[in-house]
Amino acid sequence: MAIIAVLDLPGVTLEQYEEAVDRLTGGAGLNRPEDWPVRGLLLHAAGPTEDGEGWHVTDVWESREAYEHFAAVLMPILREVGVPTAAPLICEAYNIVS
Repeated sequence: MAIIAVLDLPGVTLEQYEEAVDRLTGGAGLNRPEDWPVRGLLLHAAGPTEDGEGWHVTDVWESREAYEHFAAVLMPILREVGVPTAAPLICEAYNIVS
């Protein structure tokens, strides 16, 4: 079953997000799901929080297992770039429209 993973990252900057993306993809960027080092991503949306004091990320993954495999790759990278890691809010996706 598909899942939604939501991360709110207070204090995170655009520069930290971009550095994490560069490390995650070897500098290739994130333009389509195939660019990710782990298969199973259905949707990725990221942007600054309303107050501009942090970053918000929402992903939809085809399964919890796919997300957990990705998290095992991502979390060390986030620590390297100084992003405080917190447990995401995860819920099952009832409906996905793309």
